[in-house]
Amino acid sequence: MKANVLVIGGGVGGLTLALKLAKCGIGVTVVEQTKGTSHMYKGELVQPKTLQIFEHLGVLPSVQLSGHTINKIDLIEGNKQDTPSKSAMSYNILPKPYNYALMIPHETLKKILLDEASKFPSFKYIQPGRFTGFEQNKAKVKINKEEVLLQADYYISAEGRKSIIRDSLGIQKKEKQYDHHFLTVTFPRPASLKDGKIISTDETFLGLFPLPENQVRSVYLIPKGTYKEMVEEGIDSFYKKYLKLYPELDGYVQCIESWKKIQLMIPVHYHISDYVKGNVALLGDAAHSVHPMAGEGMNLAIQDADVLGELLCWMYDEDNHTGSYLSYYEEVRKPRVQYVLKLSHLSALAYSKPLKSFVNWRRKVIDQLTQDPVLHCKHMLNISGLGIWKESLVDRVIQSGVIPKRINREIELTENQLLFKETDDYPWKKEMYRDDR
Repeated sequence: MKANVLVIGGGVGGLTLALKLAKCGIGVTVVEQTKGTSHMYKGELVQPKTLQIFEHLGVLPSVQLSGHTINKIDLIEGNKQDTPSKSAMSYNILPKPYNYALMIPHETLKKILLDEASKFPSFKYIQPGRFTGFEQNKAKVKINKEEVLLQADYYISAEGRKSIIRDSLGIQKKEKQYDHHFLTVTFPRPASLKDGKIISTDETFLGLFPLPENQVRSVYLIPKGTYKEMVEEGIDSFYKKYLKLYPELDGYVQCIESWKKIQLMIPVHYHISDYVKGNVALLGDAAHSVHPMAGEGMNLAIQDADVLGELLCWMYDEDNHTGSYLSYYEEVRKPRVQYVLKLSHLSALAYSKPLKSFVNWRRKVIDQLTQDPVLHCKHMLNISGLGIWKESLVDRVIQSGVIPKRINREIELTENQLLFKETDDYPWKKEMYRDDR
């Protein structure tokens, strides 16, 4: 069996890449190991840059129809001693038309991408199929108990954290673990809960992110090693923890029938040294894992796939398979991912340290961040994926509260060079134009 591109892993990253390649007429085969749909929690928050990619792929209307729009995320700080304070991170500060985020069930998004890719004759999908290694520059894949060799021009690892391709190439990753875990579960939501909320105390936080069909995805922080003890306390104790932070969930959180519905999520952080080796490229969790605090993991995979797919389409269109061209993918994506990893790690530290003095500092930072128009705009741009606007020394001083926040300053991002342009996303095109001249 032969394909132009063989993608190992049929998650949203692998399917986004496959769809992009299929639309270019490139023969692409996706091998997915799971037999059916996954019951494990995976990303559901679609950031603005990903919405832009979906529009270019022609699937945005379907995604919007199956999703729930998020305009802002309320940040609610409070405990027994303090009057609760409230700030908000608003996506509406970003330039139209991508000035919102969207929540969509992960399996629904996968189905949209798979259905669209299946319309193209150059797309092939193998499920279940398990990659076991390379042999004679071909991929060994076990299909229905039979091991077959698949030959391709390029092999893509979209396998997730446990990437066999990454391990077979000897690419190292150094994991950073955290002092906390998360509980995540979906249940019915009150009609009034329309935007995201993060409710924080000295000890924990509860994230609530509305889904379509009057559901809500919840994420609750717990200290590492306390999961078993919480289960032993019973499901009623779990209800009380949620209701203490957000009483409006009364009558809704009780729809969670048992602990079997609640998933333990263990955050890790890593970034590999090489995205490309020879004719092999890695994307998504095979290449990097981001703390879930900022809701970026799925988006980074899709954004990886967009750049890699555009590059491969160009290489086939130009019939130019010079090995050095594949390195453009790493040159674009690695520094962007590294910056998001840093932001997410800092957010994780801010919300996971149960120290009162640290919590008071966090409250001050959040207030400055959301009330200062420049800081607010920078933060939202950075998490959106639409561009990068790094903080200055003045920003850090303002954020710490040493000097007052700026007011009455309008930010016009549509004219700002910090938004990614096509030649930033796909710099080989800039080189091509330069060569033409």
